[in-house]
Amino acid sequence: MDVGGLLSVSLYEGLVFGLLTIGVYLTFRVLAFPDLGVDGSFPLGGAIAAVLIVAGANPFLATLAAFGSGLCAGLITGLLNTKLRISALLSGILMMVALYSVNLRIMGGGNVPLLRDVTSFDLVAQILGVRGGMALSIAFVLLVVAIFVTGLNWFLRTEIGLSLRATGDNEQMVRGLGASTNRNVLLGCAISNGLVALAGALVAQNQGFSDVGMGIGMIVMGLAAVIIGEGVFRPRGITSILLSCLGGTFLYRLFINIALRLGMAPGDLKLITAILVVVVLAIPFIRKKIRGEWMPPAARM
Repeated sequence: MDVGGLLSVSLYEGLVFGLLTIGVYLTFRVLAFPDLGVDGSFPLGGAIAAVLIVAGANPFLATLAAFGSGLCAGLITGLLNTKLRISALLSGILMMVALYSVNLRIMGGGNVPLLRDVTSFDLVAQILGVRGGMALSIAFVLLVVAIFVTGLNWFLRTEIGLSLRATGDNEQMVRGLGASTNRNVLLGCAISNGLVALAGALVAQNQGFSDVGMGIGMIVMGLAAVIIGEGVFRPRGITSILLSCLGGTFLYRLFINIALRLGMAPGDLKLITAILVVVVLAIPFIRKKIRGEWMPPAARM
């Protein structure tokens, strides 16, 4: 087994999918908003970026447009919940279903190839005058992740960011202080889906195509990475939380890549992911059961 190649691939995937994990963390952990629309926002970003690049747009602008499309998708999900009073879970499901058709319309079919077009990775290689490869992909994605994570880390420390973080913990208290919880939900959902769509755009450009089914299971992968990151790194502050999302994603992708190198069928990976999430989530319950502590019933909604 090529350890260097394995670590390189896992590092790249840990960075690019780490954006998705951070997006999942914002909705599930910060807002307590189970947004299943992630499975639709991820291919949406890939579709927007691919179609614009094929049409001759600058790859960097196409990537930013993909980020913007994710912001809009998240905003609509939040509006379904805050304005139409549809439950968070159902809002995400409705958005996920709707985006499947939207993505097909955008791409004009099931996929859009990018093998003959200049992507962001190719453009960076041309600017630097070097050949493309895994090292360049890692460096470029690291730069993108650093920019967005630094900006998010700053934003979550502002007054609006602190209000957003408090919304998921105690919505009544936030309302009592005069802040708009609806605004916080809209803002959090928009940022979350924007990061997810950005990840989809980068993945589509690096793999050379965008596919309507590339988002299947992304929400489970994001949750698994969040749980692994929290369990291994035990973050305390917001900076360590964001870094733990990246670290958890790296460990998750490393685990998946090792399983593939050992001969596991790719079709079994979704099952393995689901089992991994169940095991990690069940550990706290099992520990309390052993100690004889009481735990309330699981939330139904």
